[in-house]
Amino acid sequence: MFRLGPMELVLVLIIVFFLFGAKRLPEMGKGIGEGIKNFKKSIKGGDDN
Repeated sequence: MFRLGPMELVLVLIIVFFLFGAKRLPEMGKGIGEGIKNFKKSIKGGDDN
């Protein structure tokens, strides 16, 4: 399987930083966090429909 070590993670973070810039990273982090929160909430709550 494919494993990410510490150096690979640092390299990925540097690439993401250059692609999106410092101003958009907090927005993206917030969006990802909210998405994960909603996903966990929907799984924990079951089918509400």
